[in-house]
Amino acid sequence: MIKKTKRVADYKQLTKELPTYDYTDPEYVHINLDSDRAKDYTLDVKEGDYVKLGQKLGERKGGFFTQPIIATISGYIEGTVKKFDDGANELTCVTIRNDYKNNYHETVTDRPESVIEKMKKEEIIEIIKEKSIVGLGGSGFPTYIKFSTDYDIKHVVINAVECEPYLSSDYRLIKDQPEDIFYGLKYTMQATGAEHGVIVVKKKKKELVEVLQREKTRFEHLNIDIVTVADYYPAGWEVATFKDALGIKMELGRLPMEYGILGINVSTCASIYEALKHNLPITKRHLTVNGDAIKFPQNIRVRVGTSIRELIKLSDGYVEDEGPVELVIGGPMMGTCAPNEDAIVTPTTTSLLAFKSVDHHEEPCVRCGSCVFSCPVDIQPVNIMNAFKRNDKEALENLDVMDCIECGLCSYVCTSKIHLTDYMRKGKKLIG
Repeated sequence: MIKKTKRVADYKQLTKELPTYDYTDPEYVHINLDSDRAKDYTLDVKEGDYVKLGQKLGERKGGFFTQPIIATISGYIEGTVKKFDDGANELTCVTIRNDYKNNYHETVTDRPESVIEKMKKEEIIEIIKEKSIVGLGGSGFPTYIKFSTDYDIKHVVINAVECEPYLSSDYRLIKDQPEDIFYGLKYTMQATGAEHGVIVVKKKKKELVEVLQREKTRFEHLNIDIVTVADYYPAGWEVATFKDALGIKMELGRLPMEYGILGINVSTCASIYEALKHNLPITKRHLTVNGDAIKFPQNIRVRVGTSIRELIKLSDGYVEDEGPVELVIGGPMMGTCAPNEDAIVTPTTTSLLAFKSVDHHEEPCVRCGSCVFSCPVDIQPVNIMNAFKRNDKEALENLDVMDCIECGLCSYVCTSKIHLTDYMRKGKKLIG
């Protein structure tokens, strides 16, 4: 009998127990000037210029937002190059050669807690905008836009579920820097006027719950709850997270703010603390290097703009006789295959996974229904695939392809090894 699949093997045990390796002095960083959200940009520095860590280099321009481009090391501008990002998009990047001095820009100064406590919403939003804070769970959406909502926010939800297999960088961040998480939540509640804060983790991560409960005692003056959710996939999907944590069921297509909820990833929360407390942009990224083709899986803290080729070297390279290797940036369920090692770490890079290449021959659909039973948004992946192959835009719309959250479960459970999630993405692009 076909049943709904809600569990996936996580492969986190090794990396989550190891301390995070600190690699913050690469010879070069490559900072993306454009992005998939912002195609235009201005660059205010030229080859040979000296720049400082945290200095604004220019500005990205999206359809409805602007975003500062920030130097993540101090050193000399060496021109521009083309690199891939974590979505396999080829972007223009400015290259900085490290002088290994970590000279901070004059704007990077600590801000006393007494000053932060008196800040108004507009002041906090302006700092978050200036420091280029974005959603670090993978969305990359500018945080200042989310904070600028006119809706009455009652709950701030910090998503620390991290349900993607192989990934454990958020786990290590919480374990190593719980204070940053609570201060980031405090500042977010202050900016939004929310009276209730929630940090959501999986129930099985008992040691994290203990860390958070212990840290919570220092913030008893705030209405903060540590909420645990069941071990299922995709528990980190915001609709599922808000339902499990708050008992609020969102309709697909509606914004969380309409329900009085503002949700952010736990890494974003920590970056908000850095921005408010230290006036520091996102210059570093915690990420996981893992997979069966990597010799030494681990979590690494790196400068934004570091080449993934260096991450592979830091992890002792590939296992011997591995044959062809498939590189995935992001989780195995929702990530993107990298064309090659010539990709860079961006603020939204959660992981680099290297797998031994396995040739899965795609078979015809046997109509088993596994993909339909397991889909968390109740769409019909195979029918959507067939509509895409027919180039039938009307059918794609009627089949609600835009409701797909690209969780990867349909591909994961397919007995015929059809890459259904890829067809969902193609279908969305066809009508998007």
